[in-house]
Amino acid sequence: MAPFSVQGKTAVITGAGSGTYKIWNASHQAPANMVPTGINFAFARLLLSKGCNVVIADVKLRPEAEALISKHSGSSGDAPRAVFVKTDVTAWEDLRTMLDTAVSEFGNFDIVCAGAGVFEPVTSNFWHPPGSDSSRDFVDANHYTALDVNLTHPIRTTQLALQHWLRPDNAARQTPETPKRVVNVASIAGYMPVFPCPLYVAAKHGVVGFTRSMAPLEDATGIRVSAIAPGPVSTPMLNEHPNKDDVFNDDLDVLIDVEEVADALLLLLESEDHPGGTILEIGHKFTRNVSTWNDPGPTQEPRNGTTLSNLKNTGENIIKSLQDGTWQKN
Repeated sequence: MAPFSVQGKTAVITGAGSGTYKIWNASHQAPANMVPTGINFAFARLLLSKGCNVVIADVKLRPEAEALISKHSGSSGDAPRAVFVKTDVTAWEDLRTMLDTAVSEFGNFDIVCAGAGVFEPVTSNFWHPPGSDSSRDFVDANHYTALDVNLTHPIRTTQLALQHWLRPDNAARQTPETPKRVVNVASIAGYMPVFPCPLYVAAKHGVVGFTRSMAPLEDATGIRVSAIAPGPVSTPMLNEHPNKDDVFNDDLDVLIDVEEVADALLLLLESEDHPGGTILEIGHKFTRNVSTWNDPGPTQEPRNGTTLSNLKNTGENIIKSLQDGTWQKN
């Protein structure tokens, strides 16, 4: 494997427009010196600090992302730059446009992180089927938006990146001596069952299986495809969840800091110890490689960054709605 450093490279990151989140109640207030962010935003910020250009692909920019792009919008010397391209990751043409933007702005791209994701929102949720009041997945649409975001988008993004890197007429055609990287954002839900969010679980299982299946690419082409599998992370996806008290228990659970996850993503890019196909689990202050065969699964120890204890409440409410028939109406 050729050594890889992010310095001087260009990365394309989906879902990196996530910045500050609103506080739902006093018990969830963040320390005064910390602004909680999304995983992909934190990763973009880390890469820029390491001298890597970043294309932020998202539907919109939150204030922290706007400030980050403003800080890195110049073109002086060798300083890294950040640019924004509005991207709906469920639209394949938008995915193509974001990569084309990276080429037009920087000449090429070396890193792709398909990080955008949703945590079983009521608008695209197995327990709120198409046709129910809260669902925005229409009966005749023939697809779930949650699967489009969490599964189809990382697969299609990887495919488009490979098409560019391996295109026969590409002057910078990929070789094992000029390594490239794809990092996907899976989850510990990618190898365990979670009754309240089966679409999310199915998608993350798919990301894990897809990533593992790409392992031979690294030896053949120098393109490494790997994934992180974090436990619950302190991001807007959880902190702004409308039913957070039915998900997270302050006394039993710990949310992982986004900087820990960003550091793990960087490790997958640069480390020689994590080859293509690696699934790197991230808990609170620890990481481990997830074995393909006979893996014991994530620890369920409290305060270890791998549990959402109050999800059992959500599961009980789902059972009640199934029994009384309201699940098809809500």
